[in-house]
Parts: sequence; C-alpha cells; structure tokens
Amino acid sequence: MNLYMYWPILLAVGSDVVYQIAAKGTPQNLNPFASLTITYLIAAVASAAIYFAMSKGGNILHEWGQINWAVFVLGVAIVGLEVGCIYMYRVGWNVNTGYIVKACFMALALLIVGYLLYKEQITGTKVAGIAVCMLGLFLINR
Repeated sequence: MNLYMYWPILLAVGSDVVYQIAAKGTPQNLNPFASLTITYLIAAVASAAIYFAMSKGGNILHEWGQINWAVFVLGVAIVGLEVGCIYMYRVGWNVNTGYIVKACFMALALLIVGYLLYKEQITGTKVAGIAVCMLGLFLINR
C-alpha cells in the first residue's frame, strides 16, 4: 500500500469536514451569495499565494492560457455545491446526516456517470455497495 496515494484523500476529507462545519456556521440571515463572494475572494488570494509559492518563477498568465471549458463549469458547479450545502443546513439537516445522504446520492450518481461518460465498469461489488448505502439511508432517516 502506497501511503503517498492517500494524502489527497486525507486533505479532501479534512477540508470537507472543516467546510461542512463552516457551511453550517454561516449566519442564517446572511445571503449565501454575499457570503460566497468573500469566500471566493479568500480562495482566490490563497490559490494565487500557493501557486507562486510552489512554482518559483511560474507564469500564471501562461497557465491561464491553458484553461478549457472544464474550468468554467467547475466554477459554476462549486457555487451550486456550496449554496446547496448552506441551504441544506438552513432547512434543518444535521451535519451527521445531511452530508451522508448527499454523499450516498453522489455515489449513485457518479456510478452512473462513470458508466455512461467514461465507460467504467459497474460490478456486482459496486452495486452491493450502493445497496448498502441505500440501506444506510433508510436506517439514518428512520
């Protein structure tokens, strides 16, 4: 087992835990889009600082010349993801169930997307995993 393979997962999980706590902590009376404006400004500054720190002598304008449609779609998708999470908590979902419900439906959606767009195999093990997720959803919401 190559531990190097797992650092991105650990980073994503740790960041997502902090993200969910922050999303739930966003003030109820604050417009989510006003909040995201500040969030994205902070993210842009942090991203630029990390870019320049990690790529000594890098040319960010050259990098920007490499973008394609996916960068724009990712930006729109992130807005939907973040606003969806903020509203998920505003309508009453708990941190310990809302995210699990979302993650289970994401797993099902990505299984289908992987099959249709990327020709990834749907195995019996994957179907069993989705069934276990759905059973978990039933038990969590009971």
